[in-house]
Amino acid sequence: MRVRKYCEIEDREVDQGEIGKGYQLTKEQVIPISEEELRDLPLPTAKAIEIVAFVPLDSVDPLKIGEGYYLAPSGQVAAKPYKLLRMALARSSKVAVAKYAWSGRERLGLLRVRDDVIVLHAMRWPDEIRSPEELLPPPVELSDEEIDGALTLMDSMTREDLEGEEFQDTYTEALAQIIEAKREDREPPKLQEPESKPGQIVDLMAALNESVQQARAARGEDADVHELPKKTTKKAAAKKTSGRRPRSA
Repeated sequence: MRVRKYCEIEDREVDQGEIGKGYQLTKEQVIPISEEELRDLPLPTAKAIEIVAFVPLDSVDPLKIGEGYYLAPSGQVAAKPYKLLRMALARSSKVAVAKYAWSGRERLGLLRVRDDVIVLHAMRWPDEIRSPEELLPPPVELSDEEIDGALTLMDSMTREDLEGEEFQDTYTEALAQIIEAKREDREPPKLQEPESKPGQIVDLMAALNESVQQARAARGEDADVHELPKKTTKKAAAKKTSGRRPRSA
């Protein structure tokens, strides 16, 4: 696929050599900026990573953390400070927050240790994160029994690692099956959709109970579990929650 870049003012296609970068000062005025000017920005982070703080990892909102990249020392001179930082991070159980320049802009990064290598995670600036307030669902009421049921499900699905077939890339496997079928001129496999009854009202407690049994059965554990507490009547629930604020999602 070829991407064509077109100039509406001159009514013609333009090539890459005619395209540059610039800062739009006003609607009519754009200040051109060359690649050389971006490369020679008067910033300490232009050619190096500047560490600005050390913080506990759990103090960083995961929403701010982006893709990770392995870092390597640049030559023998950088080998000793690289190893010193790696060992200090490993022993302190902290991560480093740093600034660095990449793709024409200054970015915030997180440095952590993985095995014997330092990993740099790109981080988002606060103004790059969307506020979730407009996405919040309408207020709903939940009983203590429903919350206890959800916690029981969490306990049944808790594990020590992320190893196993549940964490394999099934999308790539399915795509390989389609490609192989097409190569052999046969019909690609069809997705088996679960049966569903239209218009059926879902009982939340029953659904949680079924999920707990499925989770334990998938892990080879005894699938027989105690039935989760049933919903109380409106009268009993009102009596139990008297004087307490209703819970909301």
